[in-house]
Amino acid sequence: MHIVYAILDNPATKWAVLAMVMVMPLASLLTWAERRQSAMMQDRLGPNRARIPWPVVGRTRLWGILHFIADAIKMIAKEDFVPGSVHRGLFVLAPILALAPVLVAFAIIPFGPTIYPHSFTSVLDTYHLAAGSPETAAAFTDSIRLQVFQVEFGLIFYFAILTLANYGGTIAGWASYNKWALLGGLRSSSQMMSYEVSMGLSLIAMFLIWGTLEPGAMVQLQGSEPWKWGIVAWPFVPIGLISFVLFFTAAIAETKRAPFDLPEGEPEIIGYFVEYSGLRWGMFFLAEFIEIVFIAAVITTVFFGGYQLPFLDADGFRFGGEWVLVNGQQVHLGGAFAPLPHGIVTALQIGAFGAKVILLCWFQLMIRWTLPRMRVDQLMNLGWKILLPSSLGLIMIAALAKLISFL
Repeated sequence: MHIVYAILDNPATKWAVLAMVMVMPLASLLTWAERRQSAMMQDRLGPNRARIPWPVVGRTRLWGILHFIADAIKMIAKEDFVPGSVHRGLFVLAPILALAPVLVAFAIIPFGPTIYPHSFTSVLDTYHLAAGSPETAAAFTDSIRLQVFQVEFGLIFYFAILTLANYGGTIAGWASYNKWALLGGLRSSSQMMSYEVSMGLSLIAMFLIWGTLEPGAMVQLQGSEPWKWGIVAWPFVPIGLISFVLFFTAAIAETKRAPFDLPEGEPEIIGYFVEYSGLRWGMFFLAEFIEIVFIAAVITTVFFGGYQLPFLDADGFRFGGEWVLVNGQQVHLGGAFAPLPHGIVTALQIGAFGAKVILLCWFQLMIRWTLPRMRVDQLMNLGWKILLPSSLGLIMIAALAKLISFL
């Protein structure tokens, strides 16, 4: 337990665990999931050739899951060809600018509750913890937040850091000294700038409702009661749902997924990474899927209660009863109560966060086979004539509703 505490108490190692143990494997598995999903929609077998030969039991295919490992080995083994006509420095920098920001952005996402290592096998005494009882103070001295950085401006950091990722595609197109790559980079930058505005404005309504920009505080305010989660946001019921629809639509465009994949759509124009091969091309490819995971994590945090599981509090499942304030902390009294050790509660809440993220990733992949690709004029009209005015109108409605709630 002391080793785990030493690892997770350091922000750098905490981010490394989050990125390498949770995010990268999930993003890699999404490449397999999309190929399997494509095969199902097109009535074919899909990835099924990669296998492990065993001496006795024979070949193990695992439904094609091994293909994403084979793809990684293939990209690493390929020649890293750099055309002689490119701007070499910027050509090398572009994939890094595309991948690094989306990994750094995960630092603000709370993927689990605060852990108290000394109480891992026992039920948390939340009442005395809130009351500041000296009998329980020692047990709660050491704690680990399952969030790399807790910053007050929270999601503003997200928009700032992801803006840097847009430079990756633009620089890749320009540094290639290829007119088709340049056009793809210009389309990418214009699309990203158009939809980032709507993404930010669509979340302002939620900032007004929660009164904070910090993702961890948003999760705490939503609590374990589903009707208080952001997508319902009781008593501001329609605001959360409309904000979710606007943000999700803009986020799909931000990830350059179908039907918004104009920067790299084969029928219209060659993408901005046409001159890339091997591992550098793989960095662009992986960055797209990591961004899918991140968008799912942001939506989970803001609209679906984050790591909260319905009716699961820090000390177990609670049904009914009421919440009261003790020394400024909310404490639940009365109702049915099923106590659980702190370790099990933590595992359930981390699992709930992971399940929500996976479902939202799957939903994003499904859209590829639901809607046809848009024309560039339709893309711009949707961003500037529909999403932007709708987001501004939602801000005014949310501000008015919040004002009325104070009266």
